[in-house]
Amino acid sequence: MASPALPEAVEPKKKASVKYAFTCAVLASLASIILGYDLGVMSGAAIYIKKDLKITDVQLEILVGILNLYSLIGSFAAGRTSDWIGRRNTVIFAAAIFFAGALIMGFAVNYGMLMAGRFVAGIGVGYAIMIAPVYTAEISPAAARGLLTSFPDLFINFGILVGYVSNYAFARLPLRFGWRVMLGIGAAPSVLLALLVARMPESPRWLVMKGRLADARAVLEKTSDTPEEAAERLADIKAVVGIPKDLDGDVVTVPKEKKANEMQVWKELIFSPTPAIRRILFAALGIHFFQQASGIDSVVLYSPRVFKSAGIADDDHLLGTTCAVGGTKTLVILVAVFLADRVGRRRLLLCSASGMVVSLICLGTGLTVVGKHPGAKIPWAIALCIASILGFVSSFSIGLGPITFVYTSEIFPLRVRALGYAVGIACNRVTSGVITMTFLSLAKAITIGGSFFLYAGICALAWVFYFTYLPETRGRTLEEMGKLFGMADTDMAEAEDAAERDKVVEMPTN
Repeated sequence: MASPALPEAVEPKKKASVKYAFTCAVLASLASIILGYDLGVMSGAAIYIKKDLKITDVQLEILVGILNLYSLIGSFAAGRTSDWIGRRNTVIFAAAIFFAGALIMGFAVNYGMLMAGRFVAGIGVGYAIMIAPVYTAEISPAAARGLLTSFPDLFINFGILVGYVSNYAFARLPLRFGWRVMLGIGAAPSVLLALLVARMPESPRWLVMKGRLADARAVLEKTSDTPEEAAERLADIKAVVGIPKDLDGDVVTVPKEKKANEMQVWKELIFSPTPAIRRILFAALGIHFFQQASGIDSVVLYSPRVFKSAGIADDDHLLGTTCAVGGTKTLVILVAVFLADRVGRRRLLLCSASGMVVSLICLGTGLTVVGKHPGAKIPWAIALCIASILGFVSSFSIGLGPITFVYTSEIFPLRVRALGYAVGIACNRVTSGVITMTFLSLAKAITIGGSFFLYAGICALAWVFYFTYLPETRGRTLEEMGKLFGMADTDMAEAEDAAERDKVVEMPTN
């Protein structure tokens, strides 16, 4: 008689745990807005910066793309910082850094000061894009992790849309004020982020690494469907961290031989990895490389330039059409975040890459036709270019956008997760920096249409990589993930092997 009532008793707890994890993921993912806003607002602000400061195309593409390289500093520092002060406080720290950078850019009086602002803001962006997905993955139950770890990319896209709208709203201000307001107002989301994030709990995995088992248990009980699941997740984390199974208490001492040795982490992940770790690292590098080598940031950052090449000349029309791009990206990714745990990561990546190849070929064709008829308006070619760009950003947002961060945050073992994720982010940012700092020069060398044909070829290679190399991770716990890449066991056995080789259990990055 009791068994039929069990699902009814468990269901409210399940809904409450998902709701709590959902709230935590949303708060952490707000950090991604600052990257999205910078990407979006710079696309329009660049038009007016070039006019006001009278800079060249080379100076402009360096200004636009250099933030990606500056963000490497923040990405690598975020791992050590988050291990030291915790994931939550690191998000607040990232917001403070970006706040300072936005103010410097807003009050910039010349190109040099603007570059200094980009440097400071870039460090803040690096912190944000590193820590938000890691925190979200660590607090999420396996059943909802794909949904919840898609949130950072959702908020990046929302930030891009807000940046586009900011361009449109402030474009009518006097030239010397307009772009400064666009960039300076980016400080506002940072303040809101810091205030909201201060209310969220700390990552349970970080708490266990610090020996705070009672605090970790309290968080896990709020984010798990049942007390049994919470206990199982806690046991898994303790095993990987190296805390004996029978050692319990509110606060325990993590065995000294288990404490961090940063060189060992670098050795295990980079210098002498096992075949399984090497495959995981290559998967992370590959998925991050292809996400940015697809040319997505060229479209996002230079969309007004691309639309102008397609035959749209009026500034209002350029910025309005750009807003449509941002709106499309945001709407499509809302669909994607609910598909990650239903359809699977690998299938979404394959569908995404296929759609991007088709869209880029069509975009290259339309731009080539327009380019061969300067001064003439070809309605069908203009329409093809607009539809292709919308199709491209939609295809990206359904797969490569969110799944790249979901996948990378899942696959690394706990003891090297922060470093592994930081290395992936570094690859992502370097690739994005190279793409965005060379796009205008590339377009002059092989035409803007030829540039997008090149990106189509890269996306085709991405499809082959996803199909042949990436296993499906849907439904796996973080502690089980290594089995997919050839590890015999990633809970107790992995922890025992790590202990025998004096390997690291915390998550430092440099």
